[in-house]
Amino acid sequence: MAINWNYPKPRKGMAGAIDKLFGPGATCAEVRLQTIPPVIAVIVSLLYAAWIDTGWSLVQQVICAFLAFDITGGIITNSTSSAKRWFHRDGQGIKQHMTFISVHLVHLIVVSWLFLSFDLTWIAVTSGYMLVAAYLIISSALYLQRSIAMILYVGSLLITLYALEQPTGLEWFLPMFYIKLLLSHLPKEEPYRPLGE
Repeated sequence: MAINWNYPKPRKGMAGAIDKLFGPGATCAEVRLQTIPPVIAVIVSLLYAAWIDTGWSLVQQVICAFLAFDITGGIITNSTSSAKRWFHRDGQGIKQHMTFISVHLVHLIVVSWLFLSFDLTWIAVTSGYMLVAAYLIISSALYLQRSIAMILYVGSLLITLYALEQPTGLEWFLPMFYIKLLLSHLPKEEPYRPLGE
């Protein structure tokens, strides 16, 4: 096992788009981890929603499936060594990471709109916490990033569990959403690589 920050150049076309999503040079094991569990998450999330009889519309079911796939896949992908060395390469600073985080505000707006009668307070609290926490993590000293991310994730859990209404059937969404962004994506961690790469 070795630490290697050097990544292969992304390929052209669709393969290059995948490289930029998974991280160029993703191993077969990493790709399997990034694709199989998200499919399982889709199945489990829809079965759970049916089991508790949410009465969701087709649109709500499709959004649930998308969120389960995206969030589960994002947790795994963002924590792989291939993604770490890609998303934390030279030139990826606070602005780029905050842009990535900000794009995810759409998730919060859609969940509130479709599952919480467009609760603006919920959007403000979840979005505000995410943006402040993300900035604190990415702007902190490298050796403290992981610990600060853990502290801020615990804060997000407390807010989720005790201060906010959670959509029935999507109780898993906010805890996993914050794992994806605060714990998996933001902390810069060493990209360990298999020997012989």
